[in-house]
Amino acid sequence: MDKEAVDRRVAELFPGLADRRRFRTHVDTTDFYKVDYGDVLVLDSRPYLILNNAKEGRFGLDDQEKFWVKRAIDLESGQRKIIKLVFFEKFEARIGDTTFDCFRSPRKEARILSKVGDHPHFMHGYATEDSQGNIIRVLDFIYGKSLYDTIEDMTCSHSEYFREIFPKVFANFITCVEAIGFLHRLDEKHGDIRRDHILIDRESGNYRWIDFDFNYRHRENIYGYDLFGIGNILIYLVGKGDVLLPELAQNSHPAMDRIAPEDRNIVFHHRLANLKLVYPYIPEALNRILLHFSTGANWYYERVDQLLEDLSSVRL
Repeated sequence: MDKEAVDRRVAELFPGLADRRRFRTHVDTTDFYKVDYGDVLVLDSRPYLILNNAKEGRFGLDDQEKFWVKRAIDLESGQRKIIKLVFFEKFEARIGDTTFDCFRSPRKEARILSKVGDHPHFMHGYATEDSQGNIIRVLDFIYGKSLYDTIEDMTCSHSEYFREIFPKVFANFITCVEAIGFLHRLDEKHGDIRRDHILIDRESGNYRWIDFDFNYRHRENIYGYDLFGIGNILIYLVGKGDVLLPELAQNSHPAMDRIAPEDRNIVFHHRLANLKLVYPYIPEALNRILLHFSTGANWYYERVDQLLEDLSSVRL
């Protein structure tokens, strides 16, 4: 598609951009800040109109802009895409006495996209390279809300949620855990398992994992970091949100007299893991699973199939 054809296509799809300044064309994304709104990125001779940067809002970081992640339109098909450019970062995460060295790896995400193919519980897309060899991931846009936003928007009581809504959420969550097991059997790990990294596909209803580009160096169990992430999501879903110890104390909740240090979340010590102390109607089998992710745990899940076996025993 030449520049004149691109201009005509942009005017057709976005008439408001027809009179804009002449667009810039990019084949090199090394400086991702230069790839801006209204520009055209050409990958494998295919043009993509750049719209805006993706944003991420969680844990007080509302609308945090991700300058290396672009919302875009495939000018040939007219489909919405998410285009992830190369961005490297490192950080250290600690869970109990275990430390994980985490880093962003575009190559890992590209590899996983190829391996998961059209699996219904993962995002889909493909990887390619720009003119400088940067690994670019072109992702299909998923229409739907994150699991995090879905839970946060619920206004019902916990008892109503747990009785009427949670059983379906729990069943869908199990399919997500099974999908991570599928990934592990491919000798891969997700690397950044969080509740906002599950999108509920509006078209299919499937829960789908996104964002596989974090990797970590493991000292003991290759899948340990993923499993702790799964545990944090499960605690969040059972509690219909985070059950925060400071809030319980502020409200003089009766459970405060029974909560011990070992009842806290092993990763986030201000969150409660032993939720049965607050919600006594939580089944014992389910609460025992939560306790494997508490500071008082003396045994941790090492494989997804161990967790799935326990999840299958829960009766709601």
